[in-house]
Amino acid sequence: MKALGRGIKWILLGLIGLFLVWQLWLLGWVLLWGWVNPGATRFMEIRLGELREKKPDAELKKIWVPYERISIHLKRAVIASEDAKFVDHEGFDWEGIQKAMEKNQKRKRFAAGGSTISQQLAKNLFLTPTKSYLRKAEEAIITVMLENLWSKQRILEVYLNVIEWGNGVFGAEAAARHYYNISAAQVGPEQAARLAGMVPNPRYYDRNRSAPGLGRKTAIILGRMPSAEVP
Repeated sequence: MKALGRGIKWILLGLIGLFLVWQLWLLGWVLLWGWVNPGATRFMEIRLGELREKKPDAELKKIWVPYERISIHLKRAVIASEDAKFVDHEGFDWEGIQKAMEKNQKRKRFAAGGSTISQQLAKNLFLTPTKSYLRKAEEAIITVMLENLWSKQRILEVYLNVIEWGNGVFGAEAAARHYYNISAAQVGPEQAARLAGMVPNPRYYDRNRSAPGLGRKTAIILGRMPSAEVP
């Protein structure tokens, strides 16, 4: 029995060691990407793999642009749509999380996450689209790293450059060109509101650009944009 107990102890210590090594590996990338722009994210790798199953030579549409070359309207629209408290919170919207938990309990499944922009960025950079409480826990750890090591402006800059905005389309510049044939700097208020409305389900809206729901979301976001605080 003693030998069994020691074996379990060493297994647990090994698992804890692996967990800590994994967190240090993530921390290293967070530190690096605080200064160096990410070339690709975990989400991008997943989507590229899916595209290449159908078309082996498929490539993603993505063009990095600095923060100052992204339309102020698009910044306001995304904050208004995704995370109105972005500038003020420390990575988590506790009221939004509570509402999401209540919704999940009613539906008896993981339907909503109450994620902030910082949490969404953590997921996009390192994790998978799979919905689970384990993934949410890892997402929370990475979010704390981002919020403590990056400025709000850097978080928003990277977010706007790496999020999915269509089938194989990533980032504000590629999205602006894909949908409007303009640069990210030229995006106007209504265009920005429409792009922000696509964020929760970008591939669907890429295929269904005239979806009635998107029009309603665009109008709501437009109304919220003037009060959105941008870093």
